[in-house]
This record gives sequence, structure tokens and C-alpha cells, in this order.
Amino acid sequence: MKIKIFFILILISVLLISCKSTGSDNLNWEERLETAIAKAQKENKFILVNFTGSDWCKWCQKLTNEVFAQKEFENFAKENLILVKIDFPKNIEQSMETKLYNNQLAKDFSVEGFPTIFILDMNGNVRLRTGYLPGGPSNYIFHLRRYM
Repeated sequence: MKIKIFFILILISVLLISCKSTGSDNLNWEERLETAIAKAQKENKFILVNFTGSDWCKWCQKLTNEVFAQKEFENFAKENLILVKIDFPKNIEQSMETKLYNNQLAKDFSVEGFPTIFILDMNGNVRLRTGYLPGGPSNYIFHLRRYM
């Protein structure tokens, strides 16, 4: 019995690690820009909008793993940002309303590839358009701060 429990715990650990490596993070992502703008105005923060293909886009997954899933970025985001994820997955179910909303927002922001990241001020004005950058969370935070 103890061996079975041990193997189940090992299996759960492996599954949790593999989930982490495929692009998961501990951040609180909004799904609607309007909600994020209202929060940003209330909390006096900037908005990071992440246009992503979370389950298929290699560079989106690299950005998540190397930056968004790191504690340093998590701490920075909690203090400075309201986060919005506009996802275009291939294997994750979304409602038709979400698909239409995301497509319209991508059109409004002229998004042509993934990941496309925007920093907006609290009123929704674009301050930065960027994407994946190597160098981990420190480099990414340094890059973002220049436009905040």
C-alpha cells in the first residue's frame, strides 16, 4: 500500500512539473480589457495585455516559462500591473463570445503574430508594443519599466 501511495505521489509531482513547463503561471489574468482598465484606474497601475496562443505557440510558452512563471515577475506584476490574457488556443475550449471578443480585440490592436504584448496606461493608451525577449524576468521587467 505504501508503495502505491509513493508512486501516486511521484506521478502527481511529474504531472505538476509538466504543467508548469507547458506555460502555466500563478498570475491573475483578466480576460476582458474593460475590466482591466477599470481596475487599473482604481489601483493606479499599468495594464499588460498578452495576446497569446497558449497551447501551441512556442514563443508564447517560452515567454510564460521564462518570465511570467517566475517569482520575480509575479512580484513585479502584483505591484505594478493589471494583467490581461487574450488567448487564441487550438485545443482549449472557448465560448463563441470569447472567440469573437478576442478576435475583435486583436483586430483593434493590429495583432498579426504571437506573442504580442502591450503595455497600456490606466486609460488604455498604448505605451509599448513588444513580444518575447530573452534574458528572463529581470531583463523583461527592465524593458517594460522604460515605458511605464
